[in-house]
Parts: sequence; C-alpha cells; structure tokens
Amino acid sequence: MRWLSVGLLVVVVLLQHPLWLGKGGWLRVWDVDRQLQQQKEANEKLELRNAGLDAEVRDLKQGYDAIEERARFELGMVKQDEIFVQIPDKPASDKAAAPTGDKSAAASKPAKR
Repeated sequence: MRWLSVGLLVVVVLLQHPLWLGKGGWLRVWDVDRQLQQQKEANEKLELRNAGLDAEVRDLKQGYDAIEERARFELGMVKQDEIFVQIPDKPASDKAAAPTGDKSAAASKPAKR
C-alpha cells in the first residue's frame, strides 16, 4: 500500500511539472501577461504622441497661423515692415553681487520667465 501512495505522488508531480514550469506553463503565462501590460502602456503613450503630431500636421496644412508661429519662435523671423524689440535679461553678475545669507532679498525678486 505504501508503494502505491508513493507511485501516485510521483505521477501527480510528473503531471504538474509541465503545468508550472513547462513551455506553456503558468509562470510563462504570467511573465508574458506582464510584458503585454507594459507594451500596452507604451503603446498608449505613443498613441497620445501620434495624436498630437497629427493635430500639428493638420494645423500646418490648413492655416498659416501655425507656420507663422514656428517661423517667429524657432527661426526668429519677423514680418516685413515689422519692428522687433528684444529686452535682454539681467546679467548674471547681479546674482553674484547679492549676499548669499539674506533669504528675504532673494524671495522678493520676481521669478524669471
């Protein structure tokens, strides 16, 4: 009777081995499911980026406002007979002249844009 119990236990272990550790076992299924979820998240981010690029392309094809905005900000272009005024930021030497221990003076200065 003891040999029968041991034999049945060995058969059960041999049948369970492929289920847990085999090529299509549960561990592999869980790993593939985790990889699938990561890929879905990456795809969602890329879909949002693509939607933004698609909207930008449609805007560039339909009107001149987007083209004009890009020309102004990325290429520094101005319209004909337009006056361009540039106000430079304060030089960096003003920051060095301020005392480092006085936090109230630094807090009263407006933040740069």
